[in-house]
Formats: sequence, C-alpha cells, structure tokens
Amino acid sequence: MRIGRALLLTAVTLASAVTLSACDDDGKPNGSAGGNYVTGAAGISTVAKGSRTEAPKLDGETVDGKTLDVTSLKGKVVVLNVWGSWCPPCRNEAKYFATVSKELADGGKDVAFVGINTRDNSKQNAVAFEENFGITYPSLYDPDGKLMLRFPAGTLNPQAIPSTIVLDKEGKIAARTLVAINDEQLRSMIDPVLAEQ
Repeated sequence: MRIGRALLLTAVTLASAVTLSACDDDGKPNGSAGGNYVTGAAGISTVAKGSRTEAPKLDGETVDGKTLDVTSLKGKVVVLNVWGSWCPPCRNEAKYFATVSKELADGGKDVAFVGINTRDNSKQNAVAFEENFGITYPSLYDPDGKLMLRFPAGTLNPQAIPSTIVLDKEGKIAARTLVAINDEQLRSMIDPVLAEQ
C-alpha cells in the first residue's frame, strides 16, 4: 500500500510540475510562471517586443560601497545577473559573465552588466568572489533579497539562484533564465536584444 501511495504522489508531483511550466495554445505560459514569457529548449525565456513590461527600480549600495541606480543605464541593453558567493552554480557561470562583459565592452557595444549579490552575509565574501572570477562590473548588494522582490510576480523565483535578466534599451524585460548559463547561452540572450531597432 505504501509503494502505491508513493507512486501516486510522485505522479501527481510530476504532473503538477509539467502543468506549471507548460505554455498554452498562444505560446504564453500558464500556471505560476506569469508574464508573457516563451521558454526555449535551453531554459531561456524571451518576451516579444510589444509584450514587455518595465523592469522595477533597482538601486542601492554596491558591493564596493558605491551607489547605483539601474534606471540611469536606459538606452543600453542591461544584463542583470543574480548571484551569491555561496552558490556553486554561480561560481560555475561567473567566468562566462566576466568574459562576455569584457568582450562587449571592448567591442564598444551599448551593453551594461550589473550583478545583484544576494544572501551574502558580508560584503567581504562578495568582493572576494568578484576578484576571484574577474568580475569588473558593479553588483548591487542585496543580502535580504529585497531587490528580487521588486520584480513583477512570476519574473524571478527568489529560490532560483543564479538568475539572469536582460533589459532592452527602454528598460523593459526582454529575456530571462532561472538557471546557470554559459557564454553561448548568455550571448543568445543579449545579441537579439542588442540588434533591435
């Protein structure tokens, strides 16, 4: 009897997960995902230009003690990467963010990278992480995850660290992923938004 109950519970859990992540007939997600995201095979979700929503105001103190207001970057494509020094997948993808951010800066592209460091108890850990991986762009310091909560419902999952969001030049959410990515996947999020007129 216990085996049957366990199998039933597993089947219900799997069915619920598929339902929550499935898209409806219009290609729009239903369930708890929210927004107008269409998710590709690599776990990267995009939003058509006419269906995008404004990103929330993201401002505050950076890991290095300066202040930053992301709205000052309007006119550029902005890549937001949510990370924590305690997070193994964040460490795995950090080298790709360091490389791509430098390539785009060297190429004179209108792209700005901003990190959102979350759930680190001290800035020392965050600073050490950035130094170890060669991260040269600023990161907002968000130890309590309050900046993540500013995003519209369904945009970010506070438990999904790392996460990456790409804002278009108007400051609207154009793409996102809730998993660690490599350099090719990162460029596949940025390049189409950068090419928009």
